[in-house]
Amino acid sequence: MAAAAASVLRNRNVFLFLAARFCSAMAVMMFSVAVGWQVYALTGSAFALGMVGLAQFLPAFLLTLPGGLAADRFDRRTLLLASYGLDILVGVALLALQRSPSEVWIFAVIAFVGVGRAFMAPANGSLLPLLVGPEAFPRAVAWNSTVFQIATIAGPALGGILYALGPWLVYGIATALLISGFVFIANMRGQWKVRNSSAGWSGLLEGVRFVFAKRAILGAISLDLFAVLFGGATALLPIFARDILATGPWGLGILRSSPAVGAALMALWLAHYPIRGRAGRRMFACVAVFGACTIAFALSRNFWLSIVTLIILGGVDMVSVIIRGTLVQVSTPDAMRGRVSAVNMLFIGASNELGEFESGVTAAWFGTVPATVLGGLGTLVVVSLWWRLFPTLRRADRLENAVE
Repeated sequence: MAAAAASVLRNRNVFLFLAARFCSAMAVMMFSVAVGWQVYALTGSAFALGMVGLAQFLPAFLLTLPGGLAADRFDRRTLLLASYGLDILVGVALLALQRSPSEVWIFAVIAFVGVGRAFMAPANGSLLPLLVGPEAFPRAVAWNSTVFQIATIAGPALGGILYALGPWLVYGIATALLISGFVFIANMRGQWKVRNSSAGWSGLLEGVRFVFAKRAILGAISLDLFAVLFGGATALLPIFARDILATGPWGLGILRSSPAVGAALMALWLAHYPIRGRAGRRMFACVAVFGACTIAFALSRNFWLSIVTLIILGGVDMVSVIIRGTLVQVSTPDAMRGRVSAVNMLFIGASNELGEFESGVTAAWFGTVPATVLGGLGTLVVVSLWWRLFPTLRRADRLENAVE
């Protein structure tokens, strides 16, 4: 099992792709910790923390479908290089803002993170299947998730420690990581432009139509959307860290890293022991546990207990991520992978950034703890409804087989 899992990494292009993915994820996680703490320090407002998510969501929402179309029309590596270049400029701008930090200018700059992701995410999602064969793809997805989660562990923790030394240090090192990622992608060999005559502007919505025609795929990505939309408490972690658990930026970094610890451990396990059957039922069970852990985290007043709940939350979420990602890619023709990946990423972006905005607004209305408890309960309600609405997803069995 271990040899089969490791064989994926011997592919040069896969290795470079994953190295770039690691650098990018590290940088984004460091940005997120620094921006969240800095905005809350400047404003003391839960609503302002929600605006951090909204500022990234709006451009991504508007541009992700065109980004998917671009991934099906142009060379996918070129799109990645352009996206990395834009993120580098974001890092430089955040670094320059430290002379006179302002939450308004921070919102304006991080909006370009959403612009970059609108093109980077479909290119990333549609390029990976071209680097490995169909049999190795589930393991490649697991390795991709593992690398991302390791970066999500290290990034926030490192960002929190460095922030205590100075915000400029966080933004400077994160920018250097993005430059490294750019170099890794530039050294990949090959051309990854799909010959696709249907990928004109008239085909912009083909990815949406494809997803809605595949009930299992629609159920999987919409379940994730609403579960994280209601249950995600990421935007509120600066409040939990400073006001409820009485810790500093280092504590925020650990809290932000904790879900990724669970996710990375689960992804490593699944890289060696892939899900063999009953994928749909496993996904429902894991999303339900995600909601329960959200409630437990909200009610905890002990720093270490909060960490444990977040680790479990991250582990079960990773099962859902791998099931959803594999269902989408295996069931999608290569000529449409860019647009379908864009729809998938649009749902993910909505659940993450729009979820952060929703958390900030509800926390401003009801208070941080009640808003988080309500979000966890909302996740459990969504699981119950989707169990009835999407029987095809419930019956999904082996991931390597395409689903209707």
